[in-house]
Amino acid sequence: MTVWDRPEPPARPVPLDRGRIVAAAVELADEGGLEAVSLRKVAARLNAGPMRLYGFISTKEELFDLMADEVQAEILPEERPADWREALGVLAHRTRQAALRHEWLADLLGGRPALGPNGLAVTEAKLAALDGLADVDTVMRAAETVSAYVTGAIRREVANLRAERATGLSKRDWQRASGPHVTRMLATGRFPALAKAVYDGTHVDAETSFATGLDWVLDAVAARLDGSP
Repeated sequence: MTVWDRPEPPARPVPLDRGRIVAAAVELADEGGLEAVSLRKVAARLNAGPMRLYGFISTKEELFDLMADEVQAEILPEERPADWREALGVLAHRTRQAALRHEWLADLLGGRPALGPNGLAVTEAKLAALDGLADVDTVMRAAETVSAYVTGAIRREVANLRAERATGLSKRDWQRASGPHVTRMLATGRFPALAKAVYDGTHVDAETSFATGLDWVLDAVAARLDGSP
């Protein structure tokens, strides 16, 4: 029985329900990441005894599942675009935006399928956008490919944001500090392709990089849907 199937206990003596528990846990995670979330800390924020929470949630993993599902509601648009490419693009960008609001979501993306109502609805929206355009196996692989790109790009972006906070150095500051070492290494001639990328390439912000990569992935999906090898 999943946490979504298990009934909630009575709300006395302190008014309590899963919604309040999850909201408190999301607040803690937004403030300090998943490591800041424990049933004891959530209970303290709600002025309830820790053991009370075990009537609603059995493990911290269940709590993480509920938190992720809560945030997945932010990903679903009010209306789904009719064009499959626009529909997947909207879901991808909204996933990135949700992860930037709740950075801990990046740690929970991927892995086993989300089974909460909002997670299932997001999966349904992805598959529905492609439904009827190809056989079901092609549709599933296409959805998985887009999701894999989105998850990887988001994790990279969040990792960079965390590194900035941990070191106190912005991306530009870090590049400036590491510049002499990189210059010396490139001057050896051992990394010609990398040197070309560093000196001649156009460096864009995270949002532009995400959007460009997403367009390329969707181009590849479109080619498959058209039957191109």
